[in-house]
Amino acid sequence: MNPQKSLPLSGFPKVSSLVLWTGATLIIGIVFVLASVPSVQAQSSTQTAQRYSTNLQHVFDYIQRHYVDEVDPKVVFEGAVNGMFNALGDPYSSFLPETEMSDMNETTQGNFGGVGLYITAGDLQTDGTMRYVEVSAPMEDTPGWRAGINPMDRILKIGDESTDGLTMNEVLALLRGTPGQPVTILIARGENLEFPVTIIREIIEVPTTKYAMIGDTGYLKLLTFTPMTADRAQEALAYFGAGNYKSLILDLRNNYGGLLQSAVDICELFLDSGVVVSTRSRIASENMVFGARSSALVPANIPVIVLINRGSASASEIVAGALKDRNRAYLVGERSYGKGSVQKVYALGSTGFKLTTARYYTPSNANIDKIGIPPDREVKYPEFTEEDAVELNRLLQTNKIPEFIAGNPNASSLEITNFAQTLRRDYQLDIDVLRRLIRNEQIRKVIAPVYDLEYDIQLQEAVNILKSGTYPVLMRTTKTLKTLQEEAAQEEFAQAS
Repeated sequence: MNPQKSLPLSGFPKVSSLVLWTGATLIIGIVFVLASVPSVQAQSSTQTAQRYSTNLQHVFDYIQRHYVDEVDPKVVFEGAVNGMFNALGDPYSSFLPETEMSDMNETTQGNFGGVGLYITAGDLQTDGTMRYVEVSAPMEDTPGWRAGINPMDRILKIGDESTDGLTMNEVLALLRGTPGQPVTILIARGENLEFPVTIIREIIEVPTTKYAMIGDTGYLKLLTFTPMTADRAQEALAYFGAGNYKSLILDLRNNYGGLLQSAVDICELFLDSGVVVSTRSRIASENMVFGARSSALVPANIPVIVLINRGSASASEIVAGALKDRNRAYLVGERSYGKGSVQKVYALGSTGFKLTTARYYTPSNANIDKIGIPPDREVKYPEFTEEDAVELNRLLQTNKIPEFIAGNPNASSLEITNFAQTLRRDYQLDIDVLRRLIRNEQIRKVIAPVYDLEYDIQLQEAVNILKSGTYPVLMRTTKTLKTLQEEAAQEEFAQAS
């Protein structure tokens, strides 16, 4: 089946039935298109559903006629709709009041003030509120990224407001604001580390690609999936071709997702036929298969390594899963985030709602929702022990690293190492951890380099695999995601028995 093409971001179509499939982990950047409500009002035809629908209308009418005070019907309606979405227990499905629909419009136009963090609900409660907010990924070269926020950091407070008990919409409203104005958030990292971070809001304009040559290897980093991502990726491939590239590294780390069609378009650069991804819902007519249909621009003899981590979500997982299942790439890094569901956004007058309508499946028929994609070669950064967290907390309470970089903005690798050794006299932390903290602080003060081979151990491993000549052997030993999931289930069953 030919893939469904996505819609342009500029302006909104006047046709009432248009829908945009998105795969983003939401949150401070989401892409959408308005669609009419009638297309989703064909609810279940069962008598039970009809009875509840009739009862809901009766309750609404009774409140309007008999409540002791006059009630704004809009307030009652929005409360009822919020309750329905909260009952789903799905952080990706929610009612969108007028202000949220307006904010989403601003987001697609790139003219809103924000901090550049993609967030998701942490420990969702039955009433739709959250105990905390989890960072899916920081957007590169934005205030949140420069402030050192990491994937899986938890936001406990925004200003003086605790996130415990807030809805996602309320969190978004607190994080957004006038460009140039500061917002202070309280971050929890791991089990023992808590620290405040003050971030200056900026106009958030989402970049999409970065690329460069590493020797004779093309390095392409995809930051998000927009209608322009495939075009920018083709520009990168033309650049690599001019440099006579012999291999390619596709970096999807901290890529929160974006347009489903954009992910399919990226896969078409590597695959010239076959299934890329399929989506399945309860409605058979809405099930779709997206396939590659054009000639691949990356020759089949070019080795490809894909970098993933726990910040790789949704559309980036579609690409990683497709290239892995089709035996076109070797995956290096950490297990991905695990968002395998699809949302549609519908207009409801000036308000609207977004609803999870399907799950997506990789070419081997695997769904990775809440599971993620394991890398073929795992390369993890050191995790902090309780003792490390205490030491790191002590260090972060000081201003030593920012002061050093302020006085030495162009510090060399040797100078960074020497300063790290100085810090180690007072803080019992691994020297490599200290060097990376210093280097990260240095990078945050400037536009991030395309890559940082000296400090990026996952990228180092990818380069080493390509240089070693072992890539063909490694590719012969990889397994599809479905096979890996079946083996994991069998192992779990055997242990339980």
